[in-house]
Amino acid sequence: MFIDEIKIHVKAGKGGDGIVHFRREKYVPRGGPDGGDGGHGGDVILQVSTHVNTLSDYRHQKNFQAESGKRGGGNNQTGRSGEDLILKVPPGTIVYDDQSGAVIGDLVEDGQTLVVAKGGRGGRGNTRFKSSRNKAPRLAEKGEPPQERDLRLELKLIADVGIIGVPNAGKSTLLSVVTNAKPKIGAYPFTTLQPNLGIAELDFETRLVLADIPGLIEGAHTGLGLGHAFLRHVQRTRVLIHLLDGLSAEPVMDFAQINTELALFDPQLAKKPQVIALNKMDLPSVQERWPQIEEELQSRGYEDLYAISAATNTEIRPVLYKASQLLAETADITEKVETESGQMPVYRLDEDPNAFTIDHTPLGWRINSPSLERAAAMTYWEYYQSVRRFQSIMEAMGIDEAMRKAGVEVGDTVLIGDHELVWEE
Repeated sequence: MFIDEIKIHVKAGKGGDGIVHFRREKYVPRGGPDGGDGGHGGDVILQVSTHVNTLSDYRHQKNFQAESGKRGGGNNQTGRSGEDLILKVPPGTIVYDDQSGAVIGDLVEDGQTLVVAKGGRGGRGNTRFKSSRNKAPRLAEKGEPPQERDLRLELKLIADVGIIGVPNAGKSTLLSVVTNAKPKIGAYPFTTLQPNLGIAELDFETRLVLADIPGLIEGAHTGLGLGHAFLRHVQRTRVLIHLLDGLSAEPVMDFAQINTELALFDPQLAKKPQVIALNKMDLPSVQERWPQIEEELQSRGYEDLYAISAATNTEIRPVLYKASQLLAETADITEKVETESGQMPVYRLDEDPNAFTIDHTPLGWRINSPSLERAAAMTYWEYYQSVRRFQSIMEAMGIDEAMRKAGVEVGDTVLIGDHELVWEE
């Protein structure tokens, strides 16, 4: 099954916990701290693979999580880092943040990678907190929580030439004749319900990647018929073969309507060069109509018109060579997708790390701050020194002062993430 749009949830690995531990050796009554750090959590990475053609691998499994880092050990042993989770996607995949709609990355080249969720940092063991004033710290960090997000993956086929036209114009037949592709073919509209790719070798030096785009109808730019589901695949092509149905009541009207739909969906599509060919010339009725159709198109300023028969493989090679010529002359005007960073990005949080808000709710005071929530999740609440360090973080961020100005009192409940605390002075 051809799947070209899917939603998935990705979650990186949590950082491993650092530990509080002290050396225990015979005849050494007061061994120093030797608690090791936790390992880093694994990242979730999307990687382009030319061996993958669709997004169907994600049709049944929608949730993906990388391995978490391991806990630190005594004797300053650092926990093992979690393995990265690599998800394969086909070339032409655009990655969106499903909540904000922002483009995270546009993956087009084989082997290209994109970090979409970064693993949590490993927590520091108590060895890290040793100082001249505190030689036996009972202080360590838990691993940092992982990043997670909902993604929408959208595939736009990458092809040199797109074959467009009304339903039943013969696009699939043409593709099957000039390439090794095996599309579904039938004498009724909308036989093709998914795009097909094929490679046509014209000679030893010339080859074209062609995409058979399912038939377009009036209103396709608004989503009618197969609409948006397939118009986006035209965006990746550089040259179009516009196939006219020789048995249509108004082939020239069909031609104008399809071009209108393309321009309404994306103005860039109107700039793509087209090779115009009337199909089904093996039928006598179409042969009789051809001079009139050719004259009408020429009167509208179109030259280099072709009359072919895909069914009998007649006069097709001149069309392909013309497409190859236009391809060589045409700059790549494929849409350039703007990403969050304007470059090939890795996942970054775009909020101010010190930003916070305070809400007074029936359950208590709620402090909303991603940074403080991560710090709370990394705190060992059973150790006084760890709690004191958390209080210092609140003071440095200005939350301590803001809470007093908001009217917090001793004994009030304070909610930070999943933690419920009591305010004390």
